[in-house]
Amino acid sequence: MKNRLWAHFLSTAILVVAGFFLSVSIMAADRETGRTDLSVEQAANLMQLPLSCAETEYPNKLSQTLRGAEDLASPIELHPAFYGCFDWHSAVHGHWSMVRLLKAFPNVAGANQARKILQRHITPANVAKDIDYLRANTSWERPYGWTWLLKLMHELQGWNDPMAGPLISALKPLAEELSKMYIAHLPKLAYPIRVGEHANTAFGLTFAWDYAVLFEDAPLQAAIKQRAQDFYLKDRNCPISWEPSGYDFLSPCLEEVDLMRRVLPEDKFVVWLNDFLPELMSPSFDLPVGQVFDRTDGKLVHLDGLNFSRAWVFYELAEQYPQFGHLKKLADRHVEYSLPNLVGDSYEGGHWLGSFAINALLP
Repeated sequence: MKNRLWAHFLSTAILVVAGFFLSVSIMAADRETGRTDLSVEQAANLMQLPLSCAETEYPNKLSQTLRGAEDLASPIELHPAFYGCFDWHSAVHGHWSMVRLLKAFPNVAGANQARKILQRHITPANVAKDIDYLRANTSWERPYGWTWLLKLMHELQGWNDPMAGPLISALKPLAEELSKMYIAHLPKLAYPIRVGEHANTAFGLTFAWDYAVLFEDAPLQAAIKQRAQDFYLKDRNCPISWEPSGYDFLSPCLEEVDLMRRVLPEDKFVVWLNDFLPELMSPSFDLPVGQVFDRTDGKLVHLDGLNFSRAWVFYELAEQYPQFGHLKKLADRHVEYSLPNLVGDSYEGGHWLGSFAINALLP
């Protein structure tokens, strides 16, 4: 018991110090040229978040429909590749976080542990379990978990490291299965889902599009492009002033922008955006950050995620189209609000928010 209490005290102390390091550096961002540069120390602090939860099996939210007694199994038995971090999708993007940080900081503290976890979890046998599970539960983790799995595959493909090849080979059958499931599902989806949580259709298609482009998955790319235009091309005057709802970690308006930025050529996108969200064109455009009053509440802490996801949309839009450079300062402000609270956060936010911060700060 004493050992466990000491370990808890030590880890808490480390996280408090880590929170300080994360908070001070954001103020040094180059406001004119791009995103904040993460230092090696900050990367190490962020690495601790997925390391601390990737093999933490409980608490766990399986979100499953029981088809029989055989489904009454532990998370590690059902999903041996992605059983930690409270739920499957958070485990998936926790593994993505490890890969992304290893790519940017190969010798970061925690690198050896991260490598061992990746090699231990992402194996053909473990991934086969998820393929079987998804085939039997075709709506499970759709689209949020699906899109993060494809983002993980995308990240691995661009990793110049000897261990990347075996991980890609192990994960490839699951990614290809999800591509087929997307292609089968999208024509049946009569209307887009416009909420600010997991079911958001636009967000579900963004990382899937990036995967389809990189892997030259023409059928998936065509399916996404067709439905994106069917769903969103005629949208006008998105009411961004109504956002956020109390549990949002995604902006319905901005996720639509992020998707259409991908699927439309520049001339058509700018015209579309001027009709859809003309406020963004103005250098004086402002959007208050999402405020969090209780970070121990698993739903209320979603608003920290909203700040990071808004930030990455603003950063990427400004980086692709210089006329939106004024959005970088707004992105900085959103990151500044939530980043200092991240590393010392409770498990309610710590098991997933690191991935959102990394995606905002490491393009």
